[in-house]
Amino acid sequence: MSRRDEVLEAALELLDEVGLDALTTRRLAERLGVRPSALYRHFASKRLLLDAMVEHIAARGAAPAAPHGDWTAQIHSAAGNMREAMLAYRDGARLMATFVEPGPAAQASWNWFTGVARSAGASRELAELAVDTLTSYVQGFTIEEQARKSGVPRARRDKEFRAGLDLIITGIKASFS
Repeated sequence: MSRRDEVLEAALELLDEVGLDALTTRRLAERLGVRPSALYRHFASKRLLLDAMVEHIAARGAAPAAPHGDWTAQIHSAAGNMREAMLAYRDGARLMATFVEPGPAAQASWNWFTGVARSAGASRELAELAVDTLTSYVQGFTIEEQARKSGVPRARRDKEFRAGLDLIITGIKASFS
């Protein structure tokens, strides 16, 4: 593992411990036993470190390489993977909302989602709108889930997530007509 990867892993561990608001380069440097300026050898700014963390989460929740099932099943599966990747880290969904420039994993996921929508009959514009709506829903639901629903049983949260996803997919299907 490269030193850059070690810094990234330490940042993700620190995120889990203290949350996004308390994640600072000073704290990260203390954890690694270095001066804050040493981190800039690996990430030129905190923004670039946060973007790398986002890319790590996006890669973890990447859409499947090959489609399985009808397009609605594919969307359900990929949306669930995205949600699980964000839930794997404290404030993971809020962190995902901070990215400035999407990395390769986020771009690949976007392309996969739009490809599925296009294969179902959507125009390019409709596919992009559908994917934007879906990803906004997944991220927004997960932000709320991490912020306010920790006491709600997981089975209930899963059911609510699927129900909301079904509503959006129904709307997308209606738009294809």
